[in-house]
Amino acid sequence: MNDDAEQQHLAQANPGYAAGQLAAALRTAAAHPDPETRRRGEERGRRWRAVLDGMADGLLKIGSRTPVSGLPAWVTPEVVRGGFATGAPSAGGPLLDFEIAVARRAGVPEKRRALFGHFLSEEGLAHLYELLDSGRYEVTVPEEAALLTVAWLVRAGETDAALDLVEELAPFADRLRFSPRPSDRPTPRPDALHRCTVADASAVLARRRPSTAVETQREALAIWQPFGDELLLHWLEVTDEEGRLRVPGPTDAWHVRSAELLRRYRDLARRHTHCTKHLNPKENLGILRGALEETVAGRALEPRRLGLLRHAVASMVRRRGRPGSAKHTALRRDQAAQAALPSHHALARVVLARLSGLPQDDGVSDVAPIVAPVNAEEAARSGGRGEAAGSGVPAGAHIPSAVRRPVEAALSAPVGTLVERGVVPSAEVLAELVPQLVAATTAAAHREPVLRSLAAANYRAFRNRRSLLLLDLQRQVRVEELPWVRAVAAHRTDAGADEVAAAALRELGGLAVVAFPGTILPNLLIRELSVLARQAELGAPFVEELAADIFMGTFTPKFLTAARVAAELLGGGSLYERYYDIDYRAVRNLAVVEAGDAALRSHGARTSPGFAALCRQRAAELAPGTGTSGSWVAGNGAVIEQAQILTTHNLATLVHRVGIEPGVGWDELALRCFDSVCLLTGRVHHNPRPLGTIKDVAYAWRQMVFHLSLCAPQEQRNVLDRLTEETARRPWHIAGRLAPALTGLRQVMAGAPADAGTGRRLLGWSTGGHWFRPDPTPSRAHTPGVKPRR
Repeated sequence: MNDDAEQQHLAQANPGYAAGQLAAALRTAAAHPDPETRRRGEERGRRWRAVLDGMADGLLKIGSRTPVSGLPAWVTPEVVRGGFATGAPSAGGPLLDFEIAVARRAGVPEKRRALFGHFLSEEGLAHLYELLDSGRYEVTVPEEAALLTVAWLVRAGETDAALDLVEELAPFADRLRFSPRPSDRPTPRPDALHRCTVADASAVLARRRPSTAVETQREALAIWQPFGDELLLHWLEVTDEEGRLRVPGPTDAWHVRSAELLRRYRDLARRHTHCTKHLNPKENLGILRGALEETVAGRALEPRRLGLLRHAVASMVRRRGRPGSAKHTALRRDQAAQAALPSHHALARVVLARLSGLPQDDGVSDVAPIVAPVNAEEAARSGGRGEAAGSGVPAGAHIPSAVRRPVEAALSAPVGTLVERGVVPSAEVLAELVPQLVAATTAAAHREPVLRSLAAANYRAFRNRRSLLLLDLQRQVRVEELPWVRAVAAHRTDAGADEVAAAALRELGGLAVVAFPGTILPNLLIRELSVLARQAELGAPFVEELAADIFMGTFTPKFLTAARVAAELLGGGSLYERYYDIDYRAVRNLAVVEAGDAALRSHGARTSPGFAALCRQRAAELAPGTGTSGSWVAGNGAVIEQAQILTTHNLATLVHRVGIEPGVGWDELALRCFDSVCLLTGRVHHNPRPLGTIKDVAYAWRQMVFHLSLCAPQEQRNVLDRLTEETARRPWHIAGRLAPALTGLRQVMAGAPADAGTGRRLLGWSTGGHWFRPDPTPSRAHTPGVKPRR
């Protein structure tokens, strides 16, 4: 793509980015109207100031696996946006309340080193044994699992391993928190999978406040419209059939009732302040009230006010009928029923009370009872009887979807069920949940239940560790590098562990592909799939999506390995190979040559120069202008896209090595991908900054071509016909943009290149202007062989 301003610039290892983030944080802290937002801005400012200070004095080396001087790679660093370490460890800082309580109970100084020594004493180890057995502890950062691991090793008779671990931890005992947090509840079940906890759902419902707009409407229906009817009837008493008003003398009973109506009005206006329409002197109610006040005060109505009054009375009767008539009575009955409906705020309070009796740190195993209609006992507690309309909750009231949603998000169920019910709406949300499942799979390798629970808690905490900005192809720290994980590695069993991991990998990979076929796998999900692949020993290479603005121009060897897997699956003339003009035989040969070169070296290869050169060559040929003009970020993006094309960005690995098999069929997945293509294409029209969306369109299109390539030739032709028909049903601007891409696909099926004639190969990146970007005109919008819908 050729517009720098439209690219999202990720953090680079330079002080300018950090200075810009600090300035933004300070502006927020100084000028934002919300106090809580200002407080968060101050905290962000503190962290970015620490980043700049550390970079200036040499204590921070941004881009390294060990960015903080004096701290090993396994220490969890405090990381801010863009992967910058602040210099502070996440397990550091002042003593927390639970640490102070332990120190005071034990009679030791309120210092971390003293606490470290206490937990190695007989009394301290006994306390750790109790926590291990009860499971009533929390691990929020991985370091909090360290002393629990020491205790487990001591009790298991592994004294040497425990001493080795203590020796490695001891130099940091004064700075880091190695002790666990006590908890009122046991650690979550290793197999529990939920998007949020009961406490999270309760917090969302507790924040719900009455809607001003809803309460205003309720007040208008329940209070002011009935009062307006009374005023109308009162004026109708002195109005003849021809609409003439005959106001009686001041001693008449009509005047007495007039004064009483005005007293009631003032009382209602004092107590009901949401709806202010009655205050408008141009509204019918305001006209009726104003005329009544003039009359009660003994003043004759001026001709203008008298005319307004006659018009208001006539229009109210003409619109709704005379109060008491069948038409008017039916209308007010319906409006009263609407006003009596309980508010979402009141119903949220009912659901909140139901949630209060459940374990707060877990999910909800059965949502149905929590969102069932209101029962008689709950209605009585809410004041649903004998109260003003809307102030209580009647028995039988249904819980609306807006109140159900937070509870459904806390459903604890198999991940497939969560996706099916819409609790997991995207691949990104799936990626957030997967660490819970991988934690259980990883921990299952330990025979001993206590160690299994500890391993799961440690893994969940480790997955909360934010990624560092790394340069020179360095990789993020893995969980097996933590000293306390290495200390118990000998207690893992390989019996059946690889099969369990392989099954979990097939389930998760297949679920992601089937549920979100038009979305590339997010990096967070790829990281978890890689963990399972290593445990399953499948030799399945998973590759991440690389950032174009920190791309160093090289790829690690696993990219070439992934491309070779794709060649094994798609080589030999597949639709995918022909559409993207790939020579997979050359890719296989390159992989063999580089594997041989690596075997001759004494150390493992860190890069794949041949693969990088191939991607650059393809980008120059398929994305004109790459490397010669336009944005350097776009040039990098075009090279990275070619790597994704050659590797299929993990799809071939999932199919060929992991063995996923979608039950719906590859043709159905191709059609679902096309739905995503059309949806995204619609967002390009009249979009002043469309380049990011065009990239997503091309990625969804690539996945569609992959799925289509796994279909038989006749199935491919049938799907293409359906794509053509579906395009014709879309708005003309979508059909216009996709017509060249569909023509290119049809040409490839017929044996011609995709970019011949009017056909175009759909790619996401370009440095010379993208053909997909200009808005089409209705006259140009067409799909081959099908008349577009106007």
